[in-house]
Amino acid sequence: MLLDDILVHNQKFVEDKEYAQYETDKFPSRKAVILTCMDARLLELLPKALNLKNGDAKMIQNAGAMLVDTSDSAMKSILVAIHALKGEEVFVIGHKDCGMHHLHGTDLLEQIGRQGGDVETYLRQSSSEDIANTWFDGFNSVEESVASSASLIANHPLLPKQVPVHALVIDPATGELTVVKNGYEKTN
Repeated sequence: MLLDDILVHNQKFVEDKEYAQYETDKFPSRKAVILTCMDARLLELLPKALNLKNGDAKMIQNAGAMLVDTSDSAMKSILVAIHALKGEEVFVIGHKDCGMHHLHGTDLLEQIGRQGGDVETYLRQSSSEDIANTWFDGFNSVEESVASSASLIANHPLLPKQVPVHALVIDPATGELTVVKNGYEKTN
């Protein structure tokens, strides 16, 4: 079982003091705040491709590196990272071949129902069936998606205007970065 394997490894990790190489404080030393995708291919690749080590950045991950609402939990995390944890720049980093590309909420809800999820209760508890059906929607263009998320962040009333917000796309096969929006180039 995976949990058992993890706990056995963790006990040895602590006993051997392997954690010592990762010691840092809660403030990101490179002052970076990163909103990126939860894709497993990025777990080690993204920090290496950005030349980041443990403690350099605050990393916020969700499905597709998507921000669709200025009050969602990713935005809350970004604001906490900027105001309470000394972050100074925001990077929205999506990736090619993302699972959110062309994902349709209604299709996913059908799959969830087939796998035993109580979709009817979820729809009843949602503020509207329309919103419930689109909550899982993905995007048609990763470039447009990261640009849209970056724009929502940059225009949030609680984000200081001097904080640059960048939008990038990483190739999960090579680590190559493409800049979609350079946050240092302010546009009106």
